Amino acid sequence: MKTHEHIGCGSSDHFSRRTLLKAAGVSSLSFLTPLGDLLAVKGEKEKDRQKSVIVLWLAGGPSQVETFDPHPGKPVAFGSSAIKTAVKDIQIGSGLPQTAELMNDLSIIRSVTSKEGDHERATYNMKTGYRPNPSIVHASMGSIITHELPDPSVEIPTHVSILPNQWPARGGYLGAEYDAFQVGDPKGPVSDVKLQVEPERDQRRSKNLALVERAFARGRYQDLDKEKTLHRVTMGKARRMMNSDQLKAFDVSSAPASELNPFGDTPFGRGCFAALRLVESGVRCVEVTLNGWDTHTNNHEQQGERIKVLDPALSSLIKALKVRGLYDDTVVVCGGEFGRTPILNAVDGRDHWPHGFSIALGGGGIKGGRVIGATDPAGIKEEPEDKVKVEDVHCTILTALGINPEKEVMTGVGRPMMFSEGFEIEGLLG
Repeated sequence: MKTHEHIGCGSSDHFSRRTLLKAAGVSSLSFLTPLGDLLAVKGEKEKDRQKSVIVLWLAGGPSQVETFDPHPGKPVAFGSSAIKTAVKDIQIGSGLPQTAELMNDLSIIRSVTSKEGDHERATYNMKTGYRPNPSIVHASMGSIITHELPDPSVEIPTHVSILPNQWPARGGYLGAEYDAFQVGDPKGPVSDVKLQVEPERDQRRSKNLALVERAFARGRYQDLDKEKTLHRVTMGKARRMMNSDQLKAFDVSSAPASELNPFGDTPFGRGCFAALRLVESGVRCVEVTLNGWDTHTNNHEQQGERIKVLDPALSSLIKALKVRGLYDDTVVVCGGEFGRTPILNAVDGRDHWPHGFSIALGGGGIKGGRVIGATDPAGIKEEPEDKVKVEDVHCTILTALGINPEKEVMTGVGRPMMFSEGFEIEGLLG
């Protein structure tokens, strides 16, 4: 049964919160949420652990042939090779040997299809489960997860994007407070969370700001609870984050080399290690971006360079989640906005291909060692077998997290919107 909830647009007050934060010496904190979360009582008995998601976003469109859907010796391969995995009869690209050893913990959907072949539109489609529509901005999967699985004990953003490109995940109709909190290479601390003045001066600023807030509220809102204004709660949330030990999860510079090195000495590897620590701290959704997959020229070499970065990071992430007892509670998603064409173009590149591409899924109750769908090894048939739509992927992930994908919210424009219009993919969930 569908449930309903009213959600305001959230965009008009987002600007005022950012402006207020900058005035107080704190910027880039668009994750801040109003009222409810901050008012939770400290010391409340900890609930059973809720699930999280880590998205390894391969921006630009990875080639399915060189990663999770190889066809060695077939016309689409053009020399690409494959290796055996821990699961009999499942092969993946030869550049992923560490991942191949963990095939029992992953499943591959080889028949994902969409109708979007443009980078920006396809990114929107993959991150929200909906195609772009000028009348509404849909909520990204991470925003929905954060909205539906709140945890007041977490003092840092619960929707995080590491190394984002120009199209990070957005809160859409849920409000800008559910936008992904964006950070760069985790080799250093998060910026804009340290006081820029001496503590005594900061305290004076806080007192002066409180005076301004009270003066502004006086006479304007008859029934306004001056102790629970949005500005006050926003500032409280910001300061709570600035003083939180949980901020250390973002900074991997002091991590033991034995833990960090297997992920690879790359920003993406460090991002995956940070994602592990963030999920361990209670963050609901972490997206780590690896750019550079848009290989219109010299496909094999460029894809190979990206795969060298992906393989140790993905495999080490899965291993570490299992060692820390987090894999059963964390869905890992690996993929991009679309795939690459089955044939090479005139400059040895592969172009955009939304008609049948691959996504790897694991953890969080998703069964491993399975392959869903199949593409044509000859590259003649455009449509794959057992086609899976983008919205079906969203529906399956939300279901794995215990979120009702058919739940409806009433958006700020008075339009009811379901979290997903897809269907659960058969054979992936226990």
